[in-house]
Amino acid sequence: MKFGIAMFPTDYAIPAHELARACEDLGFESLFFPEHTHIPTSRKSPWGGGAELPEQYWHTLDPFVAMAAAVVVTKDLKVGPGICLVVERDPITLAKEVASVDHLSGGRVLFGIGGGWNYEEMENHGTKPTLRWKIMKDRVQAMKAIWTQDEAEYHGEFVNFDPMWSWPKPVQKPYPPILIGGDGPRTLDRVIDYGDGWMPIYGRNQSDFGEKIATLQSRANEAGRSHIDISVFGAIPSAEVIEQLASQGVDRAIFVLPPVEASDALTRLKRYAEVKDAFRG
Repeated sequence: MKFGIAMFPTDYAIPAHELARACEDLGFESLFFPEHTHIPTSRKSPWGGGAELPEQYWHTLDPFVAMAAAVVVTKDLKVGPGICLVVERDPITLAKEVASVDHLSGGRVLFGIGGGWNYEEMENHGTKPTLRWKIMKDRVQAMKAIWTQDEAEYHGEFVNFDPMWSWPKPVQKPYPPILIGGDGPRTLDRVIDYGDGWMPIYGRNQSDFGEKIATLQSRANEAGRSHIDISVFGAIPSAEVIEQLASQGVDRAIFVLPPVEASDALTRLKRYAEVKDAFRG
């Protein structure tokens, strides 16, 4: 079992570079930063976490800026967006951002992606919510072309460009692992189709979680794929939960740290590390 930390890198929380150093010093494998470009004040779209949306959602830094700050002060810590809202970003620019951080880090990016839940937010970026899954796939496929081809060319339904030059290429070959978030009726299809891992949120549809993992791995095998990496976002830092996740076939448990100031953050991190270090699976 690998262990990661996720935190909204807000303007009032422990700075991303300080958090990254602490995570590496305490032996965590990875650090993830969520993304929201903004939150429309209309608040029409319901939030899955409850009635009141925490202010961290509109106080968060750009995840790739936070990732860059994290990698320059660490040596082995993996970093990634958890998750990147691909449907709110230009794929040509995003391909360069991912490759740039992978280059600066020596190949330590885990590329968590998702379609998002805030319809007004994605509409502000010109994305029609009902088309977001098709748009996400098309943009990911276009980015794969940019990452793997010296003269990249792509002609899809939503992304279209003639031969281009774009460097740097990712250090990881053919590109950083793509971890697809969510747990909807078509999520496993997306993971098999164009992802390298699955990153669901802990506690949502947990009753049949083990069965879903078994189904995913079986389908991957039938498709000629190797083992699909399973990362659980928001895992509860308790021995009982970690043992359960391990028995279900989870590869990475990601604990969520609230965006608090440094002293509080370090205290919490040490408690999470105790759970991590006690696990011997």
